[in-house]
Amino acid sequence: MPAAATKDAQTMPTIDVVIEADAWAAYGDAEDIVRKAIEAAAAFENKPGEVAVMLTDDATIQQLNAQWRGMEKPTNVLAFPASDVSAAQDHHLGDIAIACETVAREAEAENKAFSDHLAHLAIHGYLHLIGFDHETDDEACRMESLETRILSSLAIADPYTDRKFAD
Repeated sequence: MPAAATKDAQTMPTIDVVIEADAWAAYGDAEDIVRKAIEAAAAFENKPGEVAVMLTDDATIQQLNAQWRGMEKPTNVLAFPASDVSAAQDHHLGDIAIACETVAREAEAENKAFSDHLAHLAIHGYLHLIGFDHETDDEACRMESLETRILSSLAIADPYTDRKFAD
């Protein structure tokens, strides 16, 4: 277990999850999955503070994606880091938005459990909030390696296995 996993709960981020779309009703434990995934990520790489997660739909995330990234299509997860993630414990680390329909489509297409894919996206979003990125190959390798270790701690398979063995 990582050393950070033994830290006092007061140093872990506060996680607020809001369900903004009816589609999530089909996945009654989505809030719990997201919370546990982010807690697991924080056990490996922790920045105390607050994380807000909005479980939304494709229409809303498409609007956010267009507004903030100039892309007129839905995406699975968006992360909006706060301006200063090095501040004190009560600092807002940022916001994560996850689209139910896209998560479901991707999970089905990749033959993954919805809950596993949701956990991965919550972890991915949290890592963006605390400064990780995947703009370069080195950054992507570091971030994906950490995601894989965190997912393993939750007994979730490596989501990047197919890419690692591709020609």
